[in-house]
Amino acid sequence: MKKIIKAEILFWLVIGLLMFITSCNKKSKTQDLAYNLEAETTAEYANTKEPSQAFKDYWYAGKAEITSYKLEQARYGQIRNGKAVLIYVTEDFLPNKQVKADNKNPNNISVLKLNATKKFNTGLYPYSIMQSTFYPVSNNQHAIKVTSSMQEWCGHVFAQLNNKDKFEISAFSYFESEGDQNFKLDKALLENELWTQLRINPKSLPTGNIKIIPSFEYSRLKHVKLKAYDAKATLANNTYSINYPELDRTLAIQFNPKFPYDILSWVETFKSGFGKNAKTLTTKASKLKTIKSAYWDKNSNKDEVLRDTLQLN
Repeated sequence: MKKIIKAEILFWLVIGLLMFITSCNKKSKTQDLAYNLEAETTAEYANTKEPSQAFKDYWYAGKAEITSYKLEQARYGQIRNGKAVLIYVTEDFLPNKQVKADNKNPNNISVLKLNATKKFNTGLYPYSIMQSTFYPVSNNQHAIKVTSSMQEWCGHVFAQLNNKDKFEISAFSYFESEGDQNFKLDKALLENELWTQLRINPKSLPTGNIKIIPSFEYSRLKHVKLKAYDAKATLANNTYSINYPELDRTLAIQFNPKFPYDILSWVETFKSGFGKNAKTLTTKASKLKTIKSAYWDKNSNKDEVLRDTLQLN
């Protein structure tokens, strides 16, 4: 009887050991697979060309480039005065999770991020708009991520694009007709990404008859469907222009032809207002001041003087 019990115990010990070894192997394979998937994703964004030394000296110096603009914004059939700010900075980014990396990691890729902001008043109440674009420095892929938010006294709206097998969109709004949405789009050029591509190499900008997904800001302000529209793009006289015939809209961005290709001004013409009150007006932005700053460390009251420098007060 004792021999039978000992044999049975030995049997189950052997089975348990085998299960443990198998489990460890599976876990190891799963971890390896996850790493390989991350590595594969990173490889997609690998630099096809090493950035120039001038690029490294300017963009990898641990500071952001902040440029303020005098803004004349078309809204509800009238021109509103305000300020726009473009904040460009390079960051380490995780292409699989599609978030800024907290730590150094071999799977990080370098992106040029643009935070584009606008502030203006419409009569009694203010508007605040921000769009963020995360574009690979390698300049060989679409933006990995685009987000947009808009706040005014009626409410706020938010949208996010993630670059996966397709463009995956999540959008939220206080309007019943827009509500909460989740959908996918076939990949196409993004107007948002062109503002960052220009800063890397304006000669790489697409031209001719192409399809472009308009900026998230325009889509929300005009309540037009977020999708790719037929467009004609031209690059001449240090100006990149896009015409959307179906939207009756044009955008022209003037830039410095010399590195770092800073944006000097832009104009955007479209019908502002709704119904019979809609008028063809032109939004204009002209450069005020540029500074280089690690602004994330400039959060003391004494640092408010930098807002005076940028003519934002």
